[in-house]
Amino acid sequence: MTQTDDNRQYQLTIRGRSITEDERGWICLDDLWSAAEGDTSKKPAHWRIGKAAQRLVSALAEKIRISDNMSNDDEAAVIYAKPGRGNKGTFAHPVVAAAYAGYLSPALEVEVREVWLRYRAADETLADDILQRASAEANQWAGVRALSRSKRVAFTDTLKDHGVEEKGYMHCTEATYTHLLGAPSYKLRAERGFKKGNLRDQFNSSDLAFIMAAESLAAERIEEENRHGNAECIQAAGLGAAAIRAAVEADRASRKRAA
Repeated sequence: MTQTDDNRQYQLTIRGRSITEDERGWICLDDLWSAAEGDTSKKPAHWRIGKAAQRLVSALAEKIRISDNMSNDDEAAVIYAKPGRGNKGTFAHPVVAAAYAGYLSPALEVEVREVWLRYRAADETLADDILQRASAEANQWAGVRALSRSKRVAFTDTLKDHGVEEKGYMHCTEATYTHLLGAPSYKLRAERGFKKGNLRDQFNSSDLAFIMAAESLAAERIEEENRHGNAECIQAAGLGAAAIRAAVEADRASRKRAA
């Protein structure tokens, strides 16, 4: 599984091809068509107007409407095409996507169901299967991102144990970004052209490593000095981040002088 910058979409990999999901988990049928190397006559736009597809879509939409207690006006479409230039094609609910995959190839339907179910079950072997086929750079980023996620949980656990409440977590994070990377999250997003979604899914591996180090230092300070509450922990986050930034800048400056 990988992540893209297009509205924080997610990607599964089937037959060595990326299968894009939107933010709701709807699957791109055009990617399935490409994976199946299907005939032009079997493209999603042609399939979705068929009677079988329309019956499935109608039945699923009704079930979703009833189960989610939604009005007809609020009913979420179970299949849609992204509008505008450079669109990514037709997206559909996984049930519809599996049916379309079966229309293309029974074997492909089995693969879609298996991969999607493993992904939703957080089967760690699925990530390993994908990374074995990925580039060295992708493997490095995935490894650092996984470690940073674990370290982040440890840091927030420390904050919780020391009385940080409500927006205090956000302010600790912003203190880290500001003192380490030079700007709060909203400015980093704008300056770097990041999209909506988790900012840390868009940082490079070096930034993630620096953030981990900053949060680790901050956690140590909070524990050793027995800091408590939002204000004291926010200050500790800033100090940890500033220390890492100073070390990074000093190292970079020494390399410039040597050059």
